[in-house]
Amino acid sequence: MTLSIGIDGYNLALPGGTGVATYGLTLAHALRAMGHETVGVFGLDVRGPVDGREVRFFDTLQRPPTDRRKGLASAARWTREAIRPFAPIALDPVPLTDRVDKAAFADSFPRFDRLVSRARLFGIAHRHYARTGRFVTVRMADPPQIMHWTYPVPITLEGARNVYTIHDIVPLKFPHATLDHKAHYQALLRDCIARADHICTVSDASRRDLLDWFPLDPARVTNTYQALPPAFRTPAADPAEDAAIVEGSFGLRHRGYFLFYGAVEPKKNVQRLIEAYLSTRSATPLLIVGRPWGHESARQVPNGSIPGVQASPAVMQIDYLPQRMLLRLIRGARAVTFPSLYEGFGLPVLEAMALGTPVLSSTAGAIPEVTGEAALLVDPHDIGAIADGLKRIDGDEVLRTDLASRGTMRAQIFSDVAYRARLAGLYASVMGS
Repeated sequence: MTLSIGIDGYNLALPGGTGVATYGLTLAHALRAMGHETVGVFGLDVRGPVDGREVRFFDTLQRPPTDRRKGLASAARWTREAIRPFAPIALDPVPLTDRVDKAAFADSFPRFDRLVSRARLFGIAHRHYARTGRFVTVRMADPPQIMHWTYPVPITLEGARNVYTIHDIVPLKFPHATLDHKAHYQALLRDCIARADHICTVSDASRRDLLDWFPLDPARVTNTYQALPPAFRTPAADPAEDAAIVEGSFGLRHRGYFLFYGAVEPKKNVQRLIEAYLSTRSATPLLIVGRPWGHESARQVPNGSIPGVQASPAVMQIDYLPQRMLLRLIRGARAVTFPSLYEGFGLPVLEAMALGTPVLSSTAGAIPEVTGEAALLVDPHDIGAIADGLKRIDGDEVLRTDLASRGTMRAQIFSDVAYRARLAGLYASVMGS
């Protein structure tokens, strides 16, 4: 059955990429491969003549927030917009042509069949919900049969079956580890569940959490897992070139460094990772790729102060890298280290396994579901256990070879073909409801 399915651009429009943006990008690729029509729903300002909307859309897409907010209405207007939308908000169609060059977005923006947008849609919806406890309803001409919101947002699309993906409930399970307003977050999840035609999640661990925390019929929540993002499905064209570029750029030898990548936030457990690494006195450097979290106590920046330990020149930190360079680093690492306190899925673990890199990760959350027996898993709360894992994987080439082989095989469970089959089951349930 061919369907028309909407996907929100809440995270796709942000610069730099997020885990949820990767999820949306992979979902859109899968839907196109399944033959479904895809409709992107965005919150960018495209007001004005119809023939200029495509230019305005791609002019503001993935701009830094400070740039996108120039010339916005005053705070008073924001307040009026937030309390006004008791009537449905109309979404403006954005014509798609070949006149605007979209090559710059090829790796970060899906090829939608249709686009609609409304200025500040997601900000308005969140403010409206915070003030009134009500969802915003949006409408559009010829709505898709299913609207798949890739993140909990207080919005419903009129005339569509509304599906919400809830990736995890980390702010509730680990309230100290996020900056979310916890009561607001819990209420939003409760209301998404109450209003949804179906809930999608990305692991059995997250599904169990949702059923444990909320009054949710098990038949209304489906685990589709995640799929390997498209960029991670192609092996290195020239491993020797990869190695030369990494060594020339960072001074790191092929298979001669540990790598962590992702947000440097409390749940990622980077502070314990660094303390464990320093305790091993390993000659293998540790590279951390990720922006420090906003909390001062979590700014675990190497070569600065890390609580309780003396930082080491062997620990390197880089805020951000282009995807192609990150891929080279993953392929060339001795191991990817990811001892997270909790993950709804744990995409970096899957990415590393698919690229043939050994993984040291965590026994918590969904990670054991993803890795099976294909990674070395440790108690993420135990610095000694993390250190022992680092020493084992650092000093045992046979173990590394075995983990790399197991990892590439395990990653096939999360192939695009398997993902499409799980999505087909989800949407069949939605259309049958």
